[in-house]
Formats: sequence, C-alpha cells, structure tokens
Amino acid sequence: MNRVTSELADVEKGELAVIEEFLPAQMSEEETSAAIETIKAELGASTIKDMGRVMAELKARHAASLDMSKASGLVKAALS
Repeated sequence: MNRVTSELADVEKGELAVIEEFLPAQMSEEETSAAIETIKAELGASTIKDMGRVMAELKARHAASLDMSKASGLVKAALS
C-alpha cells in the first residue's frame, strides 16, 4: 500500500469511529437468539412456515439494533 492510500485509509477509519459512536449498539448473537426464542414462544411459532411472522415481529421490536440478514439465518435455524 502506498503512502497516500495508507493515509486515506487512516482518515476513513477515524471517520468510521466517529460515526459508530452515534449508531445504536448491535445485539449479540446470544441476545438475538434469546429475542427469537421469546417471539417464538409468544407467537406459538414452531415451523419454517412461521418464519415471516417471527421476522416481522423481530423487525418491529429490534430493527435499529439488529442486522436482519444475520437474524434471518438464526430464525430459520430456530424454526427448523
């Protein structure tokens, strides 16, 4: 990596650190799994056919603090 590229990368890392301070904290995998289990129990969800309902409720409750693409895989596994 040349000097200019390295300097630009350092600037962008600094900007990212500032931006991340203002973003909501992301739920851990364990917290996400616990939320999924709670929603499954509340909705009586037990099969993959219930995935849409579980995902909708998960999004309604935790959209700001959750990566929905990662949560999708966890919901699918929890309902399989």
